[in-house]
Order: sequence, then structure tokens, then C-alpha cells
Amino acid sequence: MSDSPVQTSATVLTVRQVQDYTALTLVAPAAAERFRPGQFVALAVGGEHSGRLVRRCFSVYEVKSDYGGTIEIVFADTEPGTSWLASRRSRDQVDLLGPLGRPFRLPRDPVNCLLVGGGPQGAALFALADTLARRGCKIHFVLAGSSAREVFGSRMAQRIGDSAVTATADGTLGERGDVRDVLPRVIDETGADVVYACGPTSLLRTVTRVAGDFGLPSQVFLEEFLQSTAVCGIGVCMTCVLPFHGDDGVTRMVRACADGPVLRGDRVRWGDLGTIPFDALGAPRVLSAVPPEGADR
Repeated sequence: MSDSPVQTSATVLTVRQVQDYTALTLVAPAAAERFRPGQFVALAVGGEHSGRLVRRCFSVYEVKSDYGGTIEIVFADTEPGTSWLASRRSRDQVDLLGPLGRPFRLPRDPVNCLLVGGGPQGAALFALADTLARRGCKIHFVLAGSSAREVFGSRMAQRIGDSAVTATADGTLGERGDVRDVLPRVIDETGADVVYACGPTSLLRTVTRVAGDFGLPSQVFLEEFLQSTAVCGIGVCMTCVLPFHGDDGVTRMVRACADGPVLRGDRVRWGDLGTIPFDALGAPRVLSAVPPEGADR
């Protein structure tokens, strides 16, 4: 089996509403066969007569062997492209490219894994959880959102996890609060060895900081950043770059799609997202505003 992505016309199997989100299942055997947790798919939107040229990038909630291989994604309907996808019906065709990107790195030995999710991006945790469980790892979930309708997969997490904690800002599901309020306690109670996170960028930043306070490695799936910046999904357009500390301590601009979307949380320069820091390798240097003596003014 090749690890290279495929471009295929995927057949819509089902479209369903899950709380405030849309779950879309596509029949795409070749892509499903190649998928590893943490990779994503890029879908063309608008149909063949549309002027919408930019693909939409989504993490994968579940892969099944049904119909030769299916891929299910979960997303919020927030703009014309996602509205087009949400309006698809069974047997419609969607152009799919994938799987793309670098997957989660998996532990060699059975360890305690803490999976933290928020919003529809948290759907990516469940394919990961299945793989980790088959490796003998303990699975602990923390799921968070502003309200109960924004927390995806809480029942599934309770069913498949060794423990599951939910937190909502308005207290409509689980504990009242956010990730910052519950994560330190859960890390302590579960004896977590590694933290995986999928969710809004603000959640990933918080998880990275808390995991670092406990000396734990974190892997973060930058789906929200990818969705807001990516154009091609394959690393050509260079629109989804972000500053990242390398093993040598040097900051380089990496591509969320091709070098990610899974990255080490402690290496991402969260405060500099959307910028090219002056100390990044290859960044333009700012010349002194004072001209040298004798130069024309």
C-alpha cells in the first residue's frame, strides 16, 4: 500500500446533523485504506460550475470498511463552502484529496494518554483513541466547549475511554469552566504520560502550556489554523505557514498542511501565529532607520 494521497470522486453515503455540526460520510476506499490518525482530507466545494477554487480541509472522525472504505468528517456550517457540503445528499459526488499531512506519533509502549478536544475539531480524537487502545494504552478524555451543543462526542468518550471529563463555560454539560480549569486535576488523577489535543487554536495553546507545566509532551492538531489559512492542502501555496522551533533551537516557518497538521505543542510559537518573526530563519531583516554617516538624506 502506498502512503501517497489520492484524488478521487467520493460518493456521499450519509449526511446527518450532530448537535450544531454536520457529519458527512463519503465512500472513498483508496483514501480510507491509506489513512492514519491525525491526517486530513481536502474537499472541493461548489460543484464543477462553481468559482470556488479553494478546497476545504477537515480532520477525519472515523474510517470504516463499509462499502470498501468510508471516511466520515464533522464540521460546522460557517461559510458558503461548508454550506454547500452540508447540502449534499446521498449519492452526490464530492472531489476528495487525501489523506494529507503527517499523522500523530504513537507511543512504542502502552502508556496513559490524555486526549483533549473542543468543538468539531475534537472529532479527530476518536480515530486516534481507537488506534491507541489497540496498542494497549489507557485512554482519558477531556472535552470542552462554550455549551453542551458545542461539545462533540461526549457520549462516545464515556463509552470508549477509561475516563471522560466534560466542561462547558455555561455549565450545561459536565463541569462549569474551561480546559484550563479541569486539565491540571485530570493530569494528576490519570497519571497521564502524553497529551494529544484537537480543537480551537486557543484550546491548543492552553493545553500546551498546562502540559508543559507538568513536564508532559503534547501533540496538537492545528485544524482550525489550517482551515483559516490553507489554500491547496499539499504544501505548495505557502499560505498556512507558522513559526516553529526546530531541534536545533532555530525558528523556521513550517507548513501546517505538509509539515503538520500535527506538531509538538511546545515547539509552536503561539504568540507569533500569523506573523513571520524577525528571528526566523530566512525572515527579512529590518534595516536601521538612521542612514549611515555621509549618506544622502
